Amino acid sequence: MDLCCGLTAEEEEKLRIHKEIEKQLRRDKRASRRELKLLLLGTGESGKSTFIKQMRIIHGSGYSEADRKGFTRVVFQNIVTAIQALIHAMKILSIDYIDDNNSKHAEKLSQLEMEQVSVLEAWQADAIRRVWNDHGVQRCYDRRREFQLSDSAKYYLSDLDRITAPFYIPTLQDILRVRVPTTGIIEYPFNLSKVIFRMVDVGGQRSERKKWIHCFENVTSIIFLAAISEYDQVLYESEKDNRLKESLALLKTILSSGWFQESSTILFLNKTDLLEEKITQSHLADYFPAYTGPQGDAEEAKKFILKMYVEQHLGHHTGLYPHFTCATDTENIRVIFKAVKDTVFQKYIDDLNL
Repeated sequence: MDLCCGLTAEEEEKLRIHKEIEKQLRRDKRASRRELKLLLLGTGESGKSTFIKQMRIIHGSGYSEADRKGFTRVVFQNIVTAIQALIHAMKILSIDYIDDNNSKHAEKLSQLEMEQVSVLEAWQADAIRRVWNDHGVQRCYDRRREFQLSDSAKYYLSDLDRITAPFYIPTLQDILRVRVPTTGIIEYPFNLSKVIFRMVDVGGQRSERKKWIHCFENVTSIIFLAAISEYDQVLYESEKDNRLKESLALLKTILSSGWFQESSTILFLNKTDLLEEKITQSHLADYFPAYTGPQGDAEEAKKFILKMYVEQHLGHHTGLYPHFTCATDTENIRVIFKAVKDTVFQKYIDDLNL
């Protein structure tokens, strides 16, 4: 029987539109079954954006030469930011330059407007090199937990000859190390094994977190990144608050949210390389008195920090999958993400018969 009999032209048009909408909804539902939404969460500078870059290298389009050239300016700006932070800290910590000439170089470098930097002029590169190599500045660098300095400062400042050479093009490692604070919400889809992994990267600073709520629907898994090397550092936003304690509190808040009761949690305990570097000089027990293990032992420190994160997850019926990571190490992330795919998402892939 023709359901359209007796309908006016307007009613027929409404019916046609309704059928089209129904058809599109069915298509969308089929498409959504192929999509797993991964929400990247963590405090500022925990490594979320670096992890996304690794996914682009491993599973996405990578970085062409043109893409890499596009990072040149940001690399130069990161270098200026790092040397200016050290120069400022020299004053705050009352450390003298060993070479008096370097205090003059430092004065000139302090006056640079970071946002205006697009190239490093010869005098700037020379001044940065001289200031960085001053033994007073090296003493200042050794006390970096007492002020705010990017993790990548030493990486860039120790390789100025390469970076300031003519026709410099940033390497993948330069791109992974570059620091550009994430503001807002950025989504990255990756097509893996007939399933689309939609990763959502959000800003980690306190001021950015209020924007997260819009991302919380239909999350398959949370990937929570924690920079475990930050056990002796304080927040940019609040110099009274320990960064690792802030990260632990944030994980607890996220897990107690009603939005994530059915989402599994992948925990990336990140920056293991930096932890191993600093643990011999900076004792974990000074900041976390509950730690009673040996001083300067990276493996024991990692076990203790993992235990603190596991305790935040107690009482949750969904899985917690912890991994120690170094987000700037592509091979490490390649292996870790394969393990994540093979374990956490296997049941979803099975459900989809893929």
